[in-house]
Amino acid sequence: MDFYHESVMPQEVTTALSVKSTGTYVDCTLGGGGHSFLVARMLKGGRLLGIDRDDAAIAYATERLKPLTEADIRLVRGNFADLSAILDDVGIDLADGILFDLGVSSRQIDEAARGFSYMKDAPLDMRMDRRDKLTAYDVVNTYDAAALVKIFREYGEERLAKRMAAAIMAERKLSPIATTGELAALIGRVNPHAKDGHPAKRVFQALRIEVNNELKILERAFKAAAQRLKPGGRLAIITFHSLEDRIAKSVLRELATGCVCPPNFPVCVCGHKPQLRLLGKAITARADEVVGNARAKSAKLRVAEKI
Repeated sequence: MDFYHESVMPQEVTTALSVKSTGTYVDCTLGGGGHSFLVARMLKGGRLLGIDRDDAAIAYATERLKPLTEADIRLVRGNFADLSAILDDVGIDLADGILFDLGVSSRQIDEAARGFSYMKDAPLDMRMDRRDKLTAYDVVNTYDAAALVKIFREYGEERLAKRMAAAIMAERKLSPIATTGELAALIGRVNPHAKDGHPAKRVFQALRIEVNNELKILERAFKAAAQRLKPGGRLAIITFHSLEDRIAKSVLRELATGCVCPPNFPVCVCGHKPQLRLLGKAITARADEVVGNARAKSAKLRVAEKI
């Protein structure tokens, strides 16, 4: 099966999770199974749960992890937004480590038919879980101008959001915008002199986030993960753009905060207790890894430990 995906910061992740041979670990973003493979081969009697929305990822990772017979491995097709329910279903109460490797996988981008890439012409799709109904085609061809501007600004940080939306509205009056190539060409005409890469990259990022509801589920998922860690257990989060990282940083900081009473209160009345301890600043990929895997350039790894 062809499911190429190069996991970023592999050594840093296993170190961050402080993998114990008999521990229980949860990979909330299984993908091609790269991180899960590294964790599972360190287990001897330990347990690994891998979760992914993509049926192709589950199929590939199943084969990849088969040789690792000393670990109890379970793979589940699902959304990490439902993390607590999934853990309940498989009989995991508390874990020693939980990993989130956010964003889209290399393989999903490279497979033209999935419609994630502005470099390859394909039907506008972008669904990580092909059971979902909403596609990028639906967003591009049915959202009104105000809604398009909103997602382009909020999810793509696109400064030309109004012009992009106006061009899409005008084009779809003539005929639906059906493919990634058509959309990328249209955006290129709106912004022919983009200075920070392909002119369509921010719009495509915004569409992908909207289709897969990526940002709205993060806070809930991170907090659920913190609740399901054993004392001393590790939470590791890899982000690839500022929107994800802002949420991860904010949630981890909140969960690591104790008393939130006003500073002029003589004694604490809020009773707020920290759940996590932050372990240093965000970790970035080594220079040699970035040379071999350009996707690692923007990656940040944040780590916290359950108190």
